[in-house]
Amino acid sequence: MNNKRWLVPLTGLLFLLLAIVGFAVGGQPKDAGHPAQEIADHYIDNKGSIILGAAILGVAAVVLVFFAGYLRTVMYKAEGGGGMLSSLVLAGASIMAVGVAVDVSLLFAIAEAADDIEPTSVQTLQAFWDNDFMPMAVGLVIFLLSAGIAIARYGVLPKWLGWVAIVLAVAGITPLGFFAFLAGGLWIGIVSVLLALRERRPDATSFPTNIAVG
Repeated sequence: MNNKRWLVPLTGLLFLLLAIVGFAVGGQPKDAGHPAQEIADHYIDNKGSIILGAAILGVAAVVLVFFAGYLRTVMYKAEGGGGMLSSLVLAGASIMAVGVAVDVSLLFAIAEAADDIEPTSVQTLQAFWDNDFMPMAVGLVIFLLSAGIAIARYGVLPKWLGWVAIVLAVAGITPLGFFAFLAGGLWIGIVSVLLALRERRPDATSFPTNIAVG
């Protein structure tokens, strides 16, 4: 066993668990279609839980980047050090993390200011939050597509996982994007566990390189 290195890929599973907890604690705010006062009251009445949930999601975004850094290393070795897919994996996760940071920053700002500004202003900020998904969606598509192609091509993990990632990436640019985002989190959790098990094997340092799709 390679010391405690097998714990590193479990950052993917940690990301998934933190995301679930963050969403559960923060709850789902009322969208901008609700009356302005109703939206403001929601943030005022649930200020503490919303801020805590936002903080947990922020930590989850940090953990995601660390997982992507590990995954990038695995795929870089599989590519033989000369491919671009491994770099795109990290880039996609980083964009997604920035998107999450923007999302939770808005939640934090609305919760902090809801009792100090007009309800109509809260409703306007809520409208921004309702539609700030694009950075997360773009990052997710880049992450899943590049990881999926790399897995399908080099076989660093079961190839079916690669094809699932590619399908989810395509779904991410359709009206099914929200469900692709949820499934993408589950995909990360599964990949995280498989990579941790791989690290625990005696031959964990050897990765296949330049394996053609077969």
